[in-house]
Amino acid sequence: MDPVKPTFRTATPSDVPALVALIESAYRGDASRAGWTTEADILDGQRTDPEGVAAVVNDTAGRMLLAEVDGTLVACCQLENRAGHAYFGMFAVSPTLQGGGLGRQVLAEAERLAREEWAAQEMHMTVITAREELIAWYVRRGYVRTGETSPFPYGDERFGLPKRDDLEFELLVKKLT
Repeated sequence: MDPVKPTFRTATPSDVPALVALIESAYRGDASRAGWTTEADILDGQRTDPEGVAAVVNDTAGRMLLAEVDGTLVACCQLENRAGHAYFGMFAVSPTLQGGGLGRQVLAEAERLAREEWAAQEMHMTVITAREELIAWYVRRGYVRTGETSPFPYGDERFGLPKRDDLEFELLVKKLT
C-alpha cells in the first residue's frame, strides 16, 4: 500500500472541533482500537478538550500542523518553538490510516519546519513510558530516550482517567542538525 500524500497547513480556530474529534479518535475509546496508538488500555476519559486545542492553535510561539487528504483532516501535531529546540506534541493520525506511513510524513514535516523556520537544534517530546511500542517507533526515527521522567498529572481529568498508578512521561530528543 502506497502511503497517502497529505497536504500540510497551519490550523485556524475554525479547525478546533475537527481537531478534538481526530485526537480523541486516535487515543480514546473503542474507535481508537482500529489503530495502534490507542491509550484505551491505560486511560479512560478525554485526551483533550476544545479549550486545550484552541490554546495550541492560538499560541504565537508555535502552531498546530494539519495534514489533509482531499480536504479531509487525517493527522495533526503541535509544534512549539522553545529557545533552541522545538517541542512536538498532540500528535494524532486517523486510526484507520495508522500503519501506512502517514505518521512518518507528519513527523518529517514537523522536523523540517522546526529546523528551517525556527533553526531548532533539537526536537523534544514526552511519551508515557508504558507506551513501549510507541517509544520504539520514535527511536526508529532517530529519537533518543533520555531517562528523564516527569509525573503523570493524576487527579487532573483534562488528561484522562488513569487505569493504573505507574504512569509517567519520558523525554525523547532528536538532533535536527
